[in-house]
Amino acid sequence: MTSSTLTAPARRGSDYARLSRRVAEAGLFARRPARYALRIGLTLGAFLAGWALVVAVGDSWAQLALAAVLAVATTQVSFLGHDAGHRQMFRRRGPSELVGLLAGNLAVGLSYGWWVEKHNRHHANPNHADEDPDVGAGALVWTPEQAAATRGFGRWLARRQAWLFFPMLLLEGLALHVASVRAVTGRADGRWRTPVRHRAAEAVLLVAHAAGYLGLLFAVMSPAKALLFVAVHQGLWGLYMGCAFAPNHKGMPMPSAEDDLDYLRKQVLTSRNVRGGRFVDVALGALNYQIEHHLFPNMPRANLRRARPIVQAFCAEQGLPYAETGLIESYRQGLAHLHAVGRPLRRG
Repeated sequence: MTSSTLTAPARRGSDYARLSRRVAEAGLFARRPARYALRIGLTLGAFLAGWALVVAVGDSWAQLALAAVLAVATTQVSFLGHDAGHRQMFRRRGPSELVGLLAGNLAVGLSYGWWVEKHNRHHANPNHADEDPDVGAGALVWTPEQAAATRGFGRWLARRQAWLFFPMLLLEGLALHVASVRAVTGRADGRWRTPVRHRAAEAVLLVAHAAGYLGLLFAVMSPAKALLFVAVHQGLWGLYMGCAFAPNHKGMPMPSAEDDLDYLRKQVLTSRNVRGGRFVDVALGALNYQIEHHLFPNMPRANLRRARPIVQAFCAEQGLPYAETGLIESYRQGLAHLHAVGRPLRRG
């Protein structure tokens, strides 16, 4: 679903302020330290247990199955970094950044500072082709204008991008690592290209991650098995990450400079929730409550489920569309959008 001009009910005062008051009265902005302590303990426990099994199994082809299991654990650790970046765990910046650096840079090998800066720009203008880095032209194109500007191999990809979307996600892990290194080390005209608050610490932690990750693998298994482990682990991690984030906005309206939307409508109209119960909540890191997350990004993950009926009822009162669908249907809509964007190129 694409739209250059979005229509929404006329505004009456600050609708977002009224919604926020309802959510605050329900106590849903309160931090959940005990819940997060348990979640962090369980997630890191599973992550470390997975690596302990890698050491215990040794030079065996069974390591490829462990690589798949660790891809799941790594994604769950990444979700902790996401929550820390939004200060869902702690109000203060210091503890949030500490968890983010340890989860992102050290455990996963992803620059926390780069990701936070990029993700904040996405939250400020979701699905806006000129403002949201997640829908900027790249390996995939999201608008007819982006598709028309492709050349060579990029045009070949754009024609087939709906079919290639999931296979391309297998390279997302590698792309995230490369982007992290570039963000921490990249300079242009004597200046750092990307603002990173703790650049030296991030660089040290990224090096520690790479040394520990590769050192452990090559120490416990043959080079061939180690390289296959890396391919499976990183490929499935990228696939899982992409599958967790793709249902949220892909195929939803894409505002342009002509659209004049207030904060409430900017966030609701461009976001999609995914149904599925507790299993989907855990599997997607509660990002399936994308509308509530975008409206209240620092709301603790565990409270998003409880905020949903309040937000849904308020949107109904305002005559504001509230998009919610099943997981498979969310992928279908996203792929349909990619296919439609590439259609003019296939005709040519």
